[in-house]
Amino acid sequence: MATTVAAPPTLPGSSSIPPTAAPPERYQKIDKLGEGTYGVVYKAQDLLSRTGVALKKVRMDAWEEGVPATALREISVLKEVRHPNIVSLENVFVSRSGNLYLVFELVDSDLKLYLDHHRDAGMDPRLVKWLMWQLLAGTEACHAHRIVHRDLKPQNILINRSGSLKLADFGLARTFAVPLRPYTHEVVTLWYRCPEILLGQQVYSTAVDAWSAGCILAEMASGRPLFTGDSEIDQMFKIFQQLGTPSREEWPGVQQLPDYTASFPRFRRRSWANIAPRLCEQGRDLLSKMLVYDPAGRISAADALQHPFFIGTVERPLTSTPGFGGSAAGERADVR
Repeated sequence: MATTVAAPPTLPGSSSIPPTAAPPERYQKIDKLGEGTYGVVYKAQDLLSRTGVALKKVRMDAWEEGVPATALREISVLKEVRHPNIVSLENVFVSRSGNLYLVFELVDSDLKLYLDHHRDAGMDPRLVKWLMWQLLAGTEACHAHRIVHRDLKPQNILINRSGSLKLADFGLARTFAVPLRPYTHEVVTLWYRCPEILLGQQVYSTAVDAWSAGCILAEMASGRPLFTGDSEIDQMFKIFQQLGTPSREEWPGVQQLPDYTASFPRFRRRSWANIAPRLCEQGRDLLSKMLVYDPAGRISAADALQHPFFIGTVERPLTSTPGFGGSAAGERADVR
């Protein structure tokens, strides 16, 4: 049964987000979309604009500690960055019952659900190219605003019915400046976590997102995750088995990382044709530049957008796959 959520005035400091307006019960919950560590997400209707929205009810287990840091980060980041490939935060409010809600534009599906419909077979190569370009465009917009996402994974990448992609879930995002400062290494879902974080590096920046994006590119092309470790050390070995155990020449300074040891088993690098056989040659070349051990040598999102893989025009193909929930008219977008 649909329920309504009262919406008193917005939180202090959220002046750039449209304020809640009359009527007093503005949002009507329709269905529960999902639940995670930091909150519950509902599909709802904005009774004022008559449009669909996504309501994220933030977990607030201890009022004496104030608003959770993850919610504050997400609000701060999404106030700062407005981009077609980043989910839009429309409103923030505290309900009469004391619950904090974030109001987002409603997006139909996510990349994980779409990938679940393409396990083993992989996606249409044209669709891989179209979605990857959008993912990189959203990531580059974050980096241009000195924001590193730190948790890029299929579950945090939304896709609407027309095939437009939007980055979401910025609860682990951080702003950065020069000089870089230390961060925790307990970030980024394990399968998409870069090797420098796995080896304990605490000073890192945008290259961590480039690695995650590379893992997602390989997964879209193949239909399966690239590195599927069940612990940090197993994840590191899964990477070594594909890319070879890094040498000091390949990754200067690797031996100085906290969790590096010279006793790591020595694996030989596999060819990119074996690692990502369903990617075209240019796609494999881009992947090889994203999955570079040394973060200083890893391609940036901005440079990746200029890679020959995207030269000319990217076509958004027709789709009637359940992951998108409908059929979208083919559209073209000049990516150069």
